Amino acid sequence: MSGGPSSIVVVGAGIAGLRTATALRDRGFAGRLVLIGNEPHAPYDRPPLSKEVLTGRLAPEAAALPVPADVEVRSGRAAVRLDRAARRVLLDDGSAQSYEGLVIATGATAVPWPGPTPAQGVLTLRGLDDAARLRAALAEGDPLLVVGGGFLGCEIASAAREAGAPVALVCRDRLPMRRTVGAEVGALVARLQTEAGVSLRTGVTVTGFSGSRRVTGVELSDGTRIRARTVVTALGARPATDWTRGSGLGTHSGGLRCDHRRRALDEEGRPVEGIVVVGDAAAAPHPLPYPGAPSHLVIGHWSGAVDHADTAAATLVGGPPPGPVPPPSFWSDQYGVRVRAVGLPGAADRVEVHEYDPERRRVEISQHRDGRTVGAVTVNRTSRLAAHRARIVAEHGEGVVVG
Repeated sequence: MSGGPSSIVVVGAGIAGLRTATALRDRGFAGRLVLIGNEPHAPYDRPPLSKEVLTGRLAPEAAALPVPADVEVRSGRAAVRLDRAARRVLLDDGSAQSYEGLVIATGATAVPWPGPTPAQGVLTLRGLDDAARLRAALAEGDPLLVVGGGFLGCEIASAAREAGAPVALVCRDRLPMRRTVGAEVGALVARLQTEAGVSLRTGVTVTGFSGSRRVTGVELSDGTRIRARTVVTALGARPATDWTRGSGLGTHSGGLRCDHRRRALDEEGRPVEGIVVVGDAAAAPHPLPYPGAPSHLVIGHWSGAVDHADTAAATLVGGPPPGPVPPPSFWSDQYGVRVRAVGLPGAADRVEVHEYDPERRRVEISQHRDGRTVGAVTVNRTSRLAAHRARIVAEHGEGVVVG
C-alpha cells in the first residue's frame, strides 16, 4: 500500500463513520470511498432520538446528515465477517467488499434484557426505527415504564412526560446517573424527574414481566408491581464488534483496541496496517491515565465519535497531523435543563462542589483523582465548563492528547 490506499471502505454509517469519510475527502483522498450501513436509512444523528424525535419537535427524517460527494453508500447491509488476509468485508447478503484501507465504525448495540420478555411492548432505543416505535407508543398515551437510570433512561422519561404519557422510572442505584456524574447531579436529576410527575423507583431492579403476548407491567425486587403497556429497557450499550471475531484483532471490554493514531491492534498489541477504528466500536488508549487505570477504554460518547475522525483519516492517507484531541465530553437535556460534562467524572476519588443550587437548577462540580482534575459537570452553567476543560489538559499534559 505504498503511496496510500486507492480504495477505502467505511463499515458503519453513523456519525463516526460519516465524519471519517468527510475527513478523508477533506484531506484530499480522491479514490473510491464506500460507506456501509446496516440500517436501511441514510446516515443520521443519534442524540436527537431520545430528545426532539420522541417529543415530536423534530421529524425523524430531519435527523439525516449530509454525505460527502462521490461516496458510495450501501444501506441495509451488515458486516458479518472480516477477512484480513484477503482484505475483504463479508456482508449479510452474501457479497464481499474489498478494501485497501478500512475504517471500522460499527458503533454499539443496546444491551438486551437478559431474560424472557413478552412478544410485544418491550423496546430499546438505539436506532431510528426504535425511536419511531417508541414515538408511536407515546402517542397512544399509555403508561410507560423505563428500566435504567442512566443518561438514556432519564432522557426517555423526560421526553415521555413532555409528550404527556404517565411514566415510571426504575433505577437500581440509589440515585439516577450517579455513577456517571456523581451524587450531587444525581440528586438534582431525581428531583427533576419527580417534580415532572415521574414515579421514580430507586434501589430496586426488575425481576420479571407481566403479560403473555403483550407486556402489562413489571415485578420489582421489593415485591411490588408497576402497570405499563410499554417498557423501554435502557441498560447500556456494547460495542458492535462480533463480526470481527476470528480476524486476529485485539479487544478490550468488547471494543477493538487501537493506538493513539486509531490504528487497530492485533491480539499481540501490534498495529495493523490499513485498518483504523473510530467511535463506540473502539477501545482507545485511556485519555486521562492514572495509577491503576486500564490501558484502554470504551468511552461511547458522541464527542469521541467526532473528535477522532480526522486522526483516523490522517492515519490512512497521510497529510498534516491533526491537532490535539480534547478530553471526552457529553451532555444531556432533561426538562429544559442541560447537564454538561467533560473528562471522566466517574473516575474521581474526590469531588469539589463549586456551586450547588437545586432551587435554581444550577450546579458546578469538579472531580479529581490523585491530585489531578479528571472531570467536571455543570447544570445550566455551560460557560463554566471551558475552564475545567483547560485545567484537565494542563494537569494531564500529553496524556490527554490522543490524536
